[in-house]
Amino acid sequence: MDTDKKNLDPEMGKLIEPKDASEPTKDSADAYGNESKSNAGKALSACLLYTFSSVSMVLVNKSLASSFNHLITAGDLNFLLVVFQAVIAVVAVSFSKMMGWVDYPSFNMKVAMQWAPVNIAFCAMLFTGMASLQYNSVPMVTIFKNITNIVVSAGDLYFFGTKVESLVMVAFGVMLGGAVFAAKNDMTVTVHGLFWMVANCLATAGYILYMKFATKNVKLSKFGMVFYNNVLCTVFMLPVTLYNGEMKVFMASEKIHTFDYAWRNGFAGFVGFFLNFASLNCVSYTGPTTYAIVGSLNKVPVAILGWIIFDSKISPQTWFFIAVSMCGGFLYSYAKITAGKKKKARVG
Repeated sequence: MDTDKKNLDPEMGKLIEPKDASEPTKDSADAYGNESKSNAGKALSACLLYTFSSVSMVLVNKSLASSFNHLITAGDLNFLLVVFQAVIAVVAVSFSKMMGWVDYPSFNMKVAMQWAPVNIAFCAMLFTGMASLQYNSVPMVTIFKNITNIVVSAGDLYFFGTKVESLVMVAFGVMLGGAVFAAKNDMTVTVHGLFWMVANCLATAGYILYMKFATKNVKLSKFGMVFYNNVLCTVFMLPVTLYNGEMKVFMASEKIHTFDYAWRNGFAGFVGFFLNFASLNCVSYTGPTTYAIVGSLNKVPVAILGWIIFDSKISPQTWFFIAVSMCGGFLYSYAKITAGKKKKARVG
């Protein structure tokens, strides 16, 4: 008997004839099918987690920035809210490192000094984002987020010489036109509100562009960036809250010293940190193409839920132009995906 072509059944102790290697066995087929289902389930879970984090972040910040204003004795607490959330994010990322879930270098003053300019832009982005949510409806803020892509692409072209594809230019036109006409038809939009929306677009674009430059000189992991951003944000902005009286206003406004206000602050800080996990997880399991599409689709539930939860008064004409601007966002995602595939094909 030729034992080279036969195998020993470990349970029965008998020699059995091997099957043709080219034909998958029932067990291997089942294993492959189960593995495919498992990967599909993980990809779906990753997309849902990213969507939940992204939508929750906007809605809870809108709630904090506007829903509690009538309980505050004077002014607002936008700087202090950013500080609260930054502290929670630092605690969360430090705990994750301690548990071995993530890894990044320990605090280093030299690295902190190198990262400080990026953090200033980061702080400006957070503050202007909070202020824009305070003075505008969620759907309006959502469509103006698309305008940031235009500013980023213009800066990319000017500073880094990155060319803009023709389809991307068409998408920019659709996004900008939809945003402008939506703002024109929305009677609740004020000069003050527009100022903060434009400021947030510029601050966000500045943060993205400067980070692109800084990451070439300061080598940090994604979670290292989260750690330094939030540590420096606390260091820079806490003194501001003391100087402008926000801390004093917070201490004097006893009506907001409630569990409801505290848990929303805590939830916002945790979601801001977890959004980094969800983003990386989504890219890991689905790839950048699906991630870009999910990011664009997220704007739809944000706009609708913001309108329902905060009872925003939006005319049918404004809704139409909001939809136009969102379509421009989808077209932008498609254009960038198509450009990426063409680039890979040329390289290949």
